Amino acid sequence: MKNCTFKLKDRLTCLGAIIATICLANVQAAQPEFIPTGMRITPTAAQSAVLQKLNPDLPSRPDYLADHAVDMVASPDGKTLLILTSGFNRMSDAAGQDAPAESNEYVFIYDISGGNPVKKQVLQVPNTFNGIAWNPNGTEFYVSGGVDDNVHVYRLTGSTFAEDGAPITLGHNNKGEGLGVRPMAAGVSVNASGTQLLVANFYNDSVSLIDLASRTEVDEFDLRPGKIDPALVGKAGGTYPLAVKFKGDNKAYVSSQRDREILAIAINGNEVSLMKRVKTEGQPTKMTMNKAMSKLYVASDNDDSVIVLDTQTDHIVETIKTIAPKFLFRNKDDLRGANPNNVALTPDELTLLVTNGGTNSVAVIQLANKMPTKDDLKKSKGDDDSYRSKVVGLIPTGWYPSAVMAKGKMLYVINAKGNAGPNPEGCRDTLSIAPGSQNACDAANQYVWQLEKAGFLSMPLPNPGQLAQLTWQVAKNSNFPIRKDNENAEKMAKFLRNKIKHVVYIVKENRTYDQVLGDLAIGNGDPSLAIMAPFSPNHRKMALDFFTMDNFYDSGETSGVGWNWSTAARTNDSIEKTQPVNYAGRGLSYDWEGGNRNINVSQATIEERKATNPANTDPDMLAGTADIAAPDSSGGEENGGYLWNTALRKGLTIRNYGFYVGNLPGFRALPEDKAANPFAAGLKQSVPLKQALAPYTDEYFRGYDQDNSDFYLYKEWEREFDQYSDKGKLPNLTFIRFPHDHFGNFSTAKFGVNTVETQMADNDYATGLVVEKIANSPFKDDTLVFIVEDDAQNGGDHVDPHRSIAYIVGPYIKHGALISKPYTTVSFLHTMSEILGLEPMGLNDGLSEFMDVFDLKQKNWTYKAEVPEVLYSTRLPLPEPIVSADNLKNAKCNSPYLQTASYWSDKMAGQNFDIEDKLDVAQFNRALWAGLKGENVPYPRHRSGEDLRNNRPALLAKYQSALQGQCGSLVASR
Repeated sequence: MKNCTFKLKDRLTCLGAIIATICLANVQAAQPEFIPTGMRITPTAAQSAVLQKLNPDLPSRPDYLADHAVDMVASPDGKTLLILTSGFNRMSDAAGQDAPAESNEYVFIYDISGGNPVKKQVLQVPNTFNGIAWNPNGTEFYVSGGVDDNVHVYRLTGSTFAEDGAPITLGHNNKGEGLGVRPMAAGVSVNASGTQLLVANFYNDSVSLIDLASRTEVDEFDLRPGKIDPALVGKAGGTYPLAVKFKGDNKAYVSSQRDREILAIAINGNEVSLMKRVKTEGQPTKMTMNKAMSKLYVASDNDDSVIVLDTQTDHIVETIKTIAPKFLFRNKDDLRGANPNNVALTPDELTLLVTNGGTNSVAVIQLANKMPTKDDLKKSKGDDDSYRSKVVGLIPTGWYPSAVMAKGKMLYVINAKGNAGPNPEGCRDTLSIAPGSQNACDAANQYVWQLEKAGFLSMPLPNPGQLAQLTWQVAKNSNFPIRKDNENAEKMAKFLRNKIKHVVYIVKENRTYDQVLGDLAIGNGDPSLAIMAPFSPNHRKMALDFFTMDNFYDSGETSGVGWNWSTAARTNDSIEKTQPVNYAGRGLSYDWEGGNRNINVSQATIEERKATNPANTDPDMLAGTADIAAPDSSGGEENGGYLWNTALRKGLTIRNYGFYVGNLPGFRALPEDKAANPFAAGLKQSVPLKQALAPYTDEYFRGYDQDNSDFYLYKEWEREFDQYSDKGKLPNLTFIRFPHDHFGNFSTAKFGVNTVETQMADNDYATGLVVEKIANSPFKDDTLVFIVEDDAQNGGDHVDPHRSIAYIVGPYIKHGALISKPYTTVSFLHTMSEILGLEPMGLNDGLSEFMDVFDLKQKNWTYKAEVPEVLYSTRLPLPEPIVSADNLKNAKCNSPYLQTASYWSDKMAGQNFDIEDKLDVAQFNRALWAGLKGENVPYPRHRSGEDLRNNRPALLAKYQSALQGQCGSLVASR
């Protein structure tokens, strides 16, 4: 270690000293695995570490692996370990029908008495949501039933566990506290005597007290202030309770995520009452208590900390940051995004272990020698005191760890998901996974949530030297600043910061790389999957004129996740826990684009809410303006971690067209002339769902609506852009949402843009028109256009279901380049922020790499939008066509069926296109393939993952030959 240069403070612990004196060069790096967040994982970096997948041993599907392990608990004697899943876990049989026996959640039961875990049994549960707890007697445990609004009881009989009787019902009559939402039973806890069970009702803002002898609910206590005290009607508090924890028999704690509270409640016999509300900086999640029950440790997301509560006084006595040891990463900008979500004590209770979901690690925290007083904390400074607990090491895990446990000399960690790999038959989503789905494409089971499998890591507890190396490994994986920044990238960013004054940011919907660019002459594309290529000339033109990124990954799996990655470069833990459950049809609402439980929570008063939606009548229903899915900013501004927040704090000007808005009703009934120009008709189209965006949102620009046309969304943007051009002053940052590459509403879509082909073309043309408009404007030389998909879930890709298309267009961009370095939504936003001179939104973008896509010699640029040929079948006002017979023949051959609206309506019957991602994408993508390629063309199945960059001419010639033969036979048969 003689080359190390760290200077140690006098009172660092021995463990910290060892870590601090090991140089990065001395670490034997584990083989990293790239994940779509831009980070890397090395779960088996530790000596003797074993990562196993969770196989429930289904007789009909022996190779099936479960996703989203969310919690684990050890039996009172420490010999048995339970692992609970709560995620997607839906499968279809060979006929494409829902397979009930293969579509459950699971409790995995392991024997850990010998250290190494041995799987003994797997129990199936219809639905769950983050709730599992042992009875102190060690022969019984309980699992919350999620949307089924019940609790399952499992009892040991002989050497195995089995469900003991019918589940305990919670009695919410299928109604949650919101608009059109259902209940959701979450965390559970048992009192010390084993006689009572407490259940957190996540969507009813209450806790239920269960008498275990009679298995009946004896009390339900509403946690909202206005439901406890009429004088507090309309006051925020108590909503989204996730976890509960008994202290003895007469007291318990509840974590209220949305309102950032830990509630201390009293249990007197069969009655529950409120003792105290403890406000927290972040969103409290799961918790644990020491043996003496004097301290409660609570993971606090959005604050990247653990809260230590004195259970005698119910005061917070310490807040411990969890990201990294300070000597490794001081985090002077207070970047957020570690997503601490679960906690556990080592057997000696000297060390606290915390799962950091956002950095794929377990934080090892050395606890303070004694409970500090306020005076102690005022006197102490820095790392060199015994009154402050601190992170002394990090252990790498799988992707998004969700629970940790130390027993004896062993450490156990579960992670929620893993890399998906290729999905050429990727065709599954939301309602298709619900019972009753009968689509042949389902049989592939290649939807992104199905492919991201959970993991169970077991390893010996590392000694100080091993922990030191593991800490450095996490630092490398998570992009902590342990090496000097790239000087060339810094110079490029500085140059562009001085030249670029405006960024136009376009977010679109759900297309993979292979779907749009798979048949380009360059890049790692599979031409057999390029079903959108004939209708995307501008996507292809931008890729070839500027650069083609064939290794770009959307960080989010689906829209709710994707829109947060696309606007904040991260998610919070609530999103990660709720998104797969909702997409599996297991309850919850779409809470991730500014609304919670279908309520516009940016509106502070009941009068505002009723004006938007008359069904909003209860002032206690999600009172306040907190958004459970919103990230905090670097520095801690609550819900202020979005790109627009950082721009406004910087003093930049912004304008919003369609991001995070709710549509106003009545559009479908409008005549086309008014729908085409709602501004001229004086008809506002949307209302902002974010307070910060409200003053800067064009309310005549409609949000996600498949009845509308992206061309006319472009025209509304153009109306204001022309005014900016006349004044010579354009906002620094413009947000534009073009949603028509999602497709839908074929029987009601306006302007004749009512087929898959025309809607993809509509999206393509609108995007091209924005680029052309800027290329011919006074802002040409100082404006960049950033274009990305929010996610890539609606299609197949031979590499990964996250791989997608992304563009940066304008001055100083590389021309004609193929860029195969892996980039993500995070690096995309980091690059944008660096050019605008913005502070990082969080850890991910703050530590990301500036994209190498610029060329200072390419100041001059131009662009002319191409009109996709199929748009001439619509009623859009288009320029005179320039269509050669050869081009038309080629387009028809690449997509031999240019189908009608009635065809698509019939094939898409029963689909819900009114809200993002409420599709049966199994049927949807199968219909896409059949409609665009032909009923008799086999759907691709080979999950190769191979590199198709080499020998492209031969590959494309072979594909075109097969295509021409197919085209000829189709023409002859028609």
